[in-house]
Amino acid sequence: MAFTHVQWMSKVIGKAVGMNVILPDCGRPPFPVFYLLHGLSDDYTIWHRRTRIEWYVRDLPLIVVMPDGFRGFYTNNEDGPQYATYMAEELPAFMERHFSAQSERAGRCVGGLSMGGYGALRLALGYPERYVSATSHSGALAFGHDPVGAADFRAVEFRRITGAQPTGSQHDLFALAAKAQQAGSVPALRIDCGTEDHLLPSNRRFAEHLGTLGVPHEYQEFPGNHTWDYWDAHVQEALAFHARHLALPPAAP
Repeated sequence: MAFTHVQWMSKVIGKAVGMNVILPDCGRPPFPVFYLLHGLSDDYTIWHRRTRIEWYVRDLPLIVVMPDGFRGFYTNNEDGPQYATYMAEELPAFMERHFSAQSERAGRCVGGLSMGGYGALRLALGYPERYVSATSHSGALAFGHDPVGAADFRAVEFRRITGAQPTGSQHDLFALAAKAQQAGSVPALRIDCGTEDHLLPSNRRFAEHLGTLGVPHEYQEFPGNHTWDYWDAHVQEALAFHARHLALPPAAP
């Protein structure tokens, strides 16, 4: 396989952006693409630095794109850049123009951790016609659903992203799931979280909401905390999940 670092100019967010890309050695182009998203305090290099993602996809005919999501939660900020448009529209178009990437829904999937877990579901449920499957590890799944209080962690920053009362908005995964379900176009969903993770309650809330809506999904809890040991272990299950929905052979252990 090949590993490449790409820098390019995003017209949507108005600045140069970077990403790491893993390109397969097996299979025939065009290849399906897995967009793998980082968390709030990291950048596009972190998945490659802190996990064995390159080893895990070594036998898959799959492009893995690890883009920079900055601190924008991969949603179109109320007072700031339009990160959802950048991620769901501009970035795939770039990949399809410059790499041998599939352009159909059946050839795109998305996943991430923490902020990126929220982001993966925000993109998949906000653009269900563009992704066949989505996975979230330890996702901040109540972000964009619960009001942002004055005493909340990073309240000023978060209000610029979602506004003070985001419930029911484009940022609200609970509302987006209901809308996608009504339209009959929900991508395949898989959510997991560690039993010691501080975000476990919001993961349970969202999974329960999906059940109430009748949205098919996988939900699992495993021993672990908000750590790279946890994410390195469970991204392998995410890859197997995406491989099934992309109709790829299973990844080697």
